[in-house]
Amino acid sequence: MAMTPKLELRQSQGLVMTPQLQQAIKLLQMSNFELQSFVEAELERNPLLERDEPGEQSISPETLQESGAAGPEEDAPDQPDEAAGEGDAMQAPGERTIAGQSDSGWSNLGSAAGGSLDFSDDFDFGSALTRETTLYEHLTEQLHLSVEDPIDRLIGGFLIGMVDEAGYLVGDIASAAESLGAPLAAVERVLGVLQEFDPAGVCARNLKECLELQLKEAGRLDPAMAKFVGNLDLLARRDYGLLQKICGVEAEDIREMVQEIKALNPKPGNAFGRLIVQAAVPDVIVKPAPDGSWHIELNSETLPKVLVNQQYFATVSRGGKSEEDKVYLSQCLSNAQWLVKSLDQRARTILKVAREIVRQQDGFLMEGVQKLKPLNLKTVAEAISMHESTVSRVTSNKFMATPRGTFELKYFFTTAIGASDGGGDHHSAEAVRHRIKALVEGESAVNILSDDLIVEQLRTEGIELARRTVAKYREAMGIPSSVQRRREKRMRG
Repeated sequence: MAMTPKLELRQSQGLVMTPQLQQAIKLLQMSNFELQSFVEAELERNPLLERDEPGEQSISPETLQESGAAGPEEDAPDQPDEAAGEGDAMQAPGERTIAGQSDSGWSNLGSAAGGSLDFSDDFDFGSALTRETTLYEHLTEQLHLSVEDPIDRLIGGFLIGMVDEAGYLVGDIASAAESLGAPLAAVERVLGVLQEFDPAGVCARNLKECLELQLKEAGRLDPAMAKFVGNLDLLARRDYGLLQKICGVEAEDIREMVQEIKALNPKPGNAFGRLIVQAAVPDVIVKPAPDGSWHIELNSETLPKVLVNQQYFATVSRGGKSEEDKVYLSQCLSNAQWLVKSLDQRARTILKVAREIVRQQDGFLMEGVQKLKPLNLKTVAEAISMHESTVSRVTSNKFMATPRGTFELKYFFTTAIGASDGGGDHHSAEAVRHRIKALVEGESAVNILSDDLIVEQLRTEGIELARRTVAKYREAMGIPSSVQRRREKRMRG
């Protein structure tokens, strides 16, 4: 049978990510630093864009009427697919816009200038986002790789926010524990994990600890070296004789130890540059309101405000321009209008997700980590009628300032333990550990709780947990078995 060429016409359906939608998605997942850089680049390249002067137009603060209560938007339907979910998820009718644009949806903007948009080679997001990795980002990445427990990640993120440009932890650990509502021992344990991160010596609280961490990393923190580092004042005075006596080593050993100390880095964070390490700037600010609710607003300082200069466009369009110039102006107008709309929708989407997080985690904000509620992306997405992937992008690189500190939104998502009644609220793993510890601390010498009794007590409180899980949590917290605790209490009594 001979093979002959022929032409056929076929119809098919497919999901296409338009350039506009791709831009909206990329803007949504940018940090405020990346967004500022990108908008600055667009202001330079697009003559129809201009900055909105401060005080002219801005998003008004959104306040929840009840403590932690913020319901989903009624007219933001859930979408079954990724592209549709992204588009509708970014609409929140009824709220004021950033740049004075009406909330007319996304469908008509593609033809705002009489044609489709072209964000190909000329619309380069990557070039706008090129920069060095910050120390904060470097440590946070290691935190996510090294720590699985969501509460430990929250504590770790809080501590990383206390690290200065030199790599030192500034501030008081006890104050951090108080702010978080966490046991001091838990904060110190997480700090120990952070101090094992790269670069060696990071997260130290003083020079001595910084040098000790680096020596430990190199396998050189022997007893003699520990005494040497503990007497840095003698090294500063060049009192080598007294150092030799304290360390119990020969003069030659002291000379070698001096050289080892000089080879260490007293400011490990400086490898990332002086202008890179900075306090996280919150995208959302949460404050307690007089009526007991939460006052939630976007941080206007992180919101680039731009306007489309319609008057300039009209003036230039009236001139005798070539067809190529007209196409260029039309594309500039379309790009400018879409950017303004994208920034508007991005801001209101962040606010919408933040509201639901505050509603869900009201217990944490009020009482601390022991009340941190288990939460996942799906729960938030369903509550506010958004696509789960949209919520995921919103919670990445976005920060919320609360009375307990500034946290990345993703830290509010935790694992869950089921309720014993099968239909009640779930309980976060950290909250259950706190309860187990409290039960043990409250027992008397004649009423020691076995793991089985702890299981029964937790069940009466609505927490369903297996005995082996109780044992695992107890051992992780360094709590001895009931037999050991009974023996210790009898010896003390």
